[in-house]
Amino acid sequence: MATMPAYSQKIIRQDREIKAMVNEISTDTLIKNIDALVSFGTRHTLSEDISDTQGLPAARRWVLGEFERYAAASNGRMTAEIDFFTVEADGRRIPEDAELGNVMATLKGTDPNDDRVFIVSGHIDSRASDIMDASIDAPGANDDGSGVVALMEMARIMSQSEFPATIIFVAVSGEEQGLYGARHLAEKAKEEEWNLVAMLNNDMISNSGSTETNINDNTRVRIFSEGVPAYETEEMAKRRAYLGLENDSPSRQLARYIKEIGERYVEQIEVVLNYRKDRFLRGGDHTPFSQMGFTAVRVCEMNENYYAQHQDIRVENGIQYGDFPEFMDFEYLRKNAGINLSTLANLAKAPSIPLNVGVDISELSNTTKLQWEAPSNGTAKGYYILMRETSAPNWEQKIYTEDTSITLPYSKDNFFFGVQAVGENGHESLAIIPDPIRN
Repeated sequence: MATMPAYSQKIIRQDREIKAMVNEISTDTLIKNIDALVSFGTRHTLSEDISDTQGLPAARRWVLGEFERYAAASNGRMTAEIDFFTVEADGRRIPEDAELGNVMATLKGTDPNDDRVFIVSGHIDSRASDIMDASIDAPGANDDGSGVVALMEMARIMSQSEFPATIIFVAVSGEEQGLYGARHLAEKAKEEEWNLVAMLNNDMISNSGSTETNINDNTRVRIFSEGVPAYETEEMAKRRAYLGLENDSPSRQLARYIKEIGERYVEQIEVVLNYRKDRFLRGGDHTPFSQMGFTAVRVCEMNENYYAQHQDIRVENGIQYGDFPEFMDFEYLRKNAGINLSTLANLAKAPSIPLNVGVDISELSNTTKLQWEAPSNGTAKGYYILMRETSAPNWEQKIYTEDTSITLPYSKDNFFFGVQAVGENGHESLAIIPDPIRN
């Protein structure tokens, strides 16, 4: 007698509006916008402003024009600008004082009581082999035209929807010369006391083939996130050491969130969590935000083509060098843009994090008592309790409750716990690790 195999089921609940936005991402639009960016010849940070068709200043104005077009159709929700700033000569990659600018589209939140801000970025500048050559052609299709056109497509689509919190889409300048645009924006957010909840930096997200190993795979993407926070006070360090939270920084929680939400809405993609700040010998625009104490991660392709990174255009030993559009995988880029969009939409629609999350350690027991308070922004219909064994890299269980406390039949010594607020339509906040309390 044949027996039926047993299968476990995983229920995936999707927001129809978010799924529709993800499905609207167009490879044709991504290709068109990449071709436009590449047409400027070079987008070197120090390229001269002598033409409307060549150089970085002209490329910035073109992106601004696209943002303004999206804003005009947004019913007043979106605004666009170039945030200019001056970088002083540094004796290295900035030989003399230079005016730079970040191209920004701000989709203002609809809830006047919700001051949360979410940022998604890519860097608009490009380079060739010589970091100081500001005139040679540097197409910068993948690095980082891919990140710029992805956030442009997100801005176009999301401008047609309403979100309680604010989302900023920004093409930063000066990345290749020293992360100057990102640092300016991070400092601005710090000085003006923005309630910046999360920053997603997209840098090279469209190449699916690797040099040397010849891997060709557009089904995986990396999220880089710091472990021990770059901005860690003495009190934070003591808490981390006491609770064993080396793998539970806010950026790691954001990375885990991106994995869950991205894989929920985008088919044929695996979000691979890379528990490092960034790759060897390289850095990204999330770094200044981390240094300022903000939660920030880098989204990056899984496999890299080093013939197309930081290279003069040439043919050498039969190999074509240069960062051209023909080396890009636009279906892969579409999927990675969808991961970003779904993450931002869920976060901006969700309530903020639950407050005063605590675990009762007043007595020895084989159970875990958790308690918390309602979030300050948005309305929580309920809460998810997240669980994983201390050796596990990702959350393994989610338990739903509509109370603000719970007792679980699991030892607090053997598991890590987190708490998320859940809105009326099922959108989850980021997870918060409980602090020890003695009731």
